[in-house]
Amino acid sequence: MVDPPGNEPPAPLKCDFCGAPSNRVRRVALDRDYDRLQTPHHELYACERCSAEKERRRLGFSRA
Repeated sequence: MVDPPGNEPPAPLKCDFCGAPSNRVRRVALDRDYDRLQTPHHELYACERCSAEKERRRLGFSRA
């Protein structure tokens, strides 16, 4: 049986950091003393694992 058009599951997204497929990616753009909305840059989206690691590094809890 074939699903009618429009009922296909969404294509997985891809993490710009590790390249893994993901159903959800995130981007932190604003936080205290952190404003990526006003700084020219190429937008990158991270899977949950990469986003958590980036946040730990940004806050000084982890090193690269």
